[in-house]
Amino acid sequence: MACQMQQKMYSPLPRSFYDRDVVVVARDLLGKKFCRRSRQGMTCGTIVEVEAYRGADDPASHSFRGKTPRNLVMFGEPGHLYVYSIHAKFCLNAVTGPQRTPSAVLIRAIEPTQGIPLMQRRRDRTNVFDLTRGPARLCEAVEVSGEMNGVDLTIGSRIWISRNSYAHVKSADIVAAPRIGVTKARDVCLRFFVDGSRFVSGPRRWHRR
Repeated sequence: MACQMQQKMYSPLPRSFYDRDVVVVARDLLGKKFCRRSRQGMTCGTIVEVEAYRGADDPASHSFRGKTPRNLVMFGEPGHLYVYSIHAKFCLNAVTGPQRTPSAVLIRAIEPTQGIPLMQRRRDRTNVFDLTRGPARLCEAVEVSGEMNGVDLTIGSRIWISRNSYAHVKSADIVAAPRIGVTKARDVCLRFFVDGSRFVSGPRRWHRR
């Protein structure tokens, strides 16, 4: 029975989870378990901070100006990983919405729950609170790079997101705030995080929604 419960907890979310409005998906990702399996071992954590990026109506989105070789994955099937680099660092996103309606959720931070020593070695850090607090730190800690761009999150092979019954997030615990590091649509509150989490990467005081 215990083994069956563990398998269920680590089962990847279905494609139907991602095939919805990006804001709905972003909020629902909070509290879910982020899982990464590599040759060195498993690293997991609870998602505590995300940002939603819409398509053609969002000037801050990579897909705003149309399809390019860089953002091609965003125009494809929902439930795939969109990885891009900025300042020689990587950021990971979950593609959402119907196909050809490019939108994605940037995963900004997780609370590490498994494989912490491995994350510490990869980042050469001992402070657990700094391991995965921010998209670039997160990618380094769980070993995500550009070669993983386009990976199917619904398969549950190398990287996926699963339900986490031990970290259910209520709507009252979700805070909405402006996105970080964008030059356009700065005041749009499409950054969502778990109120009170010490693993959130940006300012922790804003509107509760």
